[in-house]
Amino acid sequence: MVALRSVKVNSNQMNYQRVEKAIEYLLIHHREQPSLDRLAAIVNLSPSHFQRLFTDWAGVSPKKFIQYLSLSHAKAILAQQGASVMEAAHIAGLSGSGRLHDLFVSIEGMTPGEFARGGEQLTIDYSYEASPFGSLLAAATPRGICHLMFFDDKDQALEELLARFPNARFQQFRSAHIKNAISFFQQGLANPSEIKLHLKGTPFQLKVWESLLRIPEGQLATYGALASQIGQPSASRAVGTAIGSNPVAVIIPCHRVIQASGHFGGYRWGAPRKSALIGWEAARQDREG
Repeated sequence: MVALRSVKVNSNQMNYQRVEKAIEYLLIHHREQPSLDRLAAIVNLSPSHFQRLFTDWAGVSPKKFIQYLSLSHAKAILAQQGASVMEAAHIAGLSGSGRLHDLFVSIEGMTPGEFARGGEQLTIDYSYEASPFGSLLAAATPRGICHLMFFDDKDQALEELLARFPNARFQQFRSAHIKNAISFFQQGLANPSEIKLHLKGTPFQLKVWESLLRIPEGQLATYGALASQIGQPSASRAVGTAIGSNPVAVIIPCHRVIQASGHFGGYRWGAPRKSALIGWEAARQDREG
């Protein structure tokens, strides 16, 4: 089972790296409307193979995907999203089925003592996982997911996890919390399991991360809108810093926060991956009506 999962992780990583390279090229050259042949050559695949790989990954053709990455698309989404949309998302809560923003996600912050002791007396399970956006290192305490990060270098990813909890005890084990978190990436999930997060962060960071969970899939928010939502409209920069320190990729959707201009901006795990996440979610929303 471990060997099979390792093969799956490697295959997923390779496929995503090809898609990511194509998306990176599209971000720079989308105004040129590059042909399928040109995109396929960028990733050293035949046009038919690349078309099939990209469509399997995104659910739409490379040409269609370009529109989801355009500046005008981002601006159009932001134009539709005023305070009323954010409030509606907050009132509606995290309910429904299938998509990430529909999952019931609860955040429990670590106690000040746990925070200060660097995870002392905590047992943390960790597992290397595959996703449509590359390999992930997932980790969980008995109370929930504490770490979920993309990686290109396996050893470096583990070192980063160990540094976050220097006094914890670690074991490589795919716990129920990890399975629940990774289940989001399984298509057609009818009854998603509840996801619990057990996070190490300041009260301000936890407040920002909770507000990120209220941004619906396929929608975008600005740093200023998020600052206003938490009652600190002048704290955009501090909000940006808290977003940049998000320890749980995708589940806490920091990729849905962009600049007021409509530009996507930076991302902890790379701008192409942020664009891929935004485009993938927009494409999925479009397919589902």
